[in-house]
Amino acid sequence: MKGTRVGGASIDQERARALVLAHGWNTTAYQILNPGFRYWFTPSGDGVVGHVRRRHIWVVGGAPVCAPGLLDEVVAQFEGDAHSAGARVCYVGAQDRLARRCLPDPGYAATVLGTEPWWDPGDWTALVDGHASLRGQLNRARNKGVSATVRPAGTGTAPALDALLLEWLGAKGLPPLGFLTTPWLLADLRDRRLVVAEQDGQPVGFLILTPIPGRTGWLVEQIVRGRNAPNGTSELLVDRAFQWMAENGGRYATLGLAPLAPAPRDRSRRDPWWLTWSLARLRAHGKRFYNFEGLHSFKAKLRPAGWDPVYAISDEARVSLRTMKGVAEAFAEGSLIGFGVRLITHAVGMDMHRMRTGAP
Repeated sequence: MKGTRVGGASIDQERARALVLAHGWNTTAYQILNPGFRYWFTPSGDGVVGHVRRRHIWVVGGAPVCAPGLLDEVVAQFEGDAHSAGARVCYVGAQDRLARRCLPDPGYAATVLGTEPWWDPGDWTALVDGHASLRGQLNRARNKGVSATVRPAGTGTAPALDALLLEWLGAKGLPPLGFLTTPWLLADLRDRRLVVAEQDGQPVGFLILTPIPGRTGWLVEQIVRGRNAPNGTSELLVDRAFQWMAENGGRYATLGLAPLAPAPRDRSRRDPWWLTWSLARLRAHGKRFYNFEGLHSFKAKLRPAGWDPVYAISDEARVSLRTMKGVAEAFAEGSLIGFGVRLITHAVGMDMHRMRTGAP
C-alpha cells in the first residue's frame, strides 16, 4: 500500500520509518524504506512488515519491525493475512530473533543465505593498531592524497557522486537489482550518513551508513570505489566510518551479508537437493556476475568480532521452487525472463566497453 504522498515519501512510508527508528533491530530493518517495498501494518499500528508481493509469495525484507514482545503476534497476523490472500511468506535476510521463533517449528523451512560480520566500533582503533596489513592499505591511500570525511545528516548528494555510482554499476557483472540490494540510495540520506573519499578535491569513492536503531548500530549498506581510486580507498572509507561510529556512541557495526559464505548448518533441517545443488553451482561458477569469494575475503580481512548466519525462512515444511522463484523475482523487480534480457544486454555492453578501452 502506497498511501498519499507528502513531500517525497508516502504516509505509509513515514509510518514505517517511525516504527523502524523506534524498533528496528534486524540489520536490514531500515532497508524496507528503500524503493519498491509495500507496507503491511498491524491493526493497532504498532508493527510493520516491509515486503514485495510476487505471484502467491509475499517476500519480506528481513523480519517484522515491532517491539520484541510483539513478534509472535505480528508474525501470526501477517501470515494470516497472506494465507487469506492465497499466498505463502518468505522472510529474506532474517536473523536470530525470527530464527529462534520459527526454526523449532516443523511448519517452517529455512536455508542459510550466508553470514554477516560484526564489530564493536569502540574496539576499532585497537584492531587497526594490531593489524599491519590493514594499516598498510590505509597508508597506501593516504600517501596518494586520499582523505575521507563524514558529511552531516541530510546533506544533499552531488552530480559527481551520481556519476561515480553509475561508473561503479557499469563495471559490475550484474545489472542493478532491487529489494534489499537496490543501489539507488543517494536520493534519501535523511537518517543515513555519507562518507566520501576525495583525492585532489574530487570524489573517488563513497560509503553509505544506514542506521540499525535497535542495536545503536550501523549497516555499511554500500561501498562505491571509482575506477581510478588508489588501493586502500575502500579500507579508508570503512576506517573513517567506524571511527565516526565510535565517536558517536555506536555499539554495533556490520558490513552486511556475505552471500553464500560458510555458516554452521542445522543438520536436523536439510535443504532440498535442487536448492543445495543450485547454490553450490552459483558459488562455484557465478564469478562473472558476482565475486562471492572476493566480498567475503574483504570483510574477513577486517577481522570482525564475529559472524552471524542470515536466513531465508518460509512458512512451509520444505523450501519450494515456487518460493525461490518468488524471491528471485523480488530481487529482479519483475519476471526472470525480463531480467535475463537485461543481464544479456548488460554483459554485451560490458564486453563492448572492454573492447573499446582495452580494460581487463
